[in-house]
Amino acid sequence: MRIVMTPEDMSRTLSRMAHEIAEKFNREIAQAVMVGIRTRGLPLAQRLQALLRDVTGVTLPLGVLDITLYRDDLTQIGPAPLVRKTELPFRVTDRPVFLIDDVLFTGRTIRAALDELVDYGRPRTVRLFVLIDRDHRELPIQADVVGQFVATELDEIVHVLLRETDGRDGVVVTRRTEPLDLEALV
Repeated sequence: MRIVMTPEDMSRTLSRMAHEIAEKFNREIAQAVMVGIRTRGLPLAQRLQALLRDVTGVTLPLGVLDITLYRDDLTQIGPAPLVRKTELPFRVTDRPVFLIDDVLFTGRTIRAALDELVDYGRPRTVRLFVLIDRDHRELPIQADVVGQFVATELDEIVHVLLRETDGRDGVVVTRRTEPLDLEALV
């Protein structure tokens, strides 16, 4: 197991990302909406929303996408995939959308999110912000703001742990056959 981010590292990284977003996209922030991809994209979006409010004074409207039914590997997930609610309590048409996820890998999750997003309208722009970019893209998708690039092998898994879902913050990389030892992050 390789520890990539401690709780302190994650806090610093998210703060840096908020400042980078505010600087790069300052013309869009007043009209933008923020959308987290379930599961871990939502708490990251909530944290970035609060950090951006501190940096810019603007509270971005927040929504969440559940992309389960838009995945191109739905038949491989199992006979009864867990589908949760998509909540976009705002219109996306002609607005900048800040899309948030935890890990950018093949690009297929983001493709599914884009497919679902356009079912709700036609955004002016979509900006992608991810905590971890591990490369190995299968589709021509890249993030606008990345917390950290992490070199990985294809047989490795990047685990993003968040206090909201896992009781602790951190990022670790394991081999597929290696168990995840949460106590190592304490």
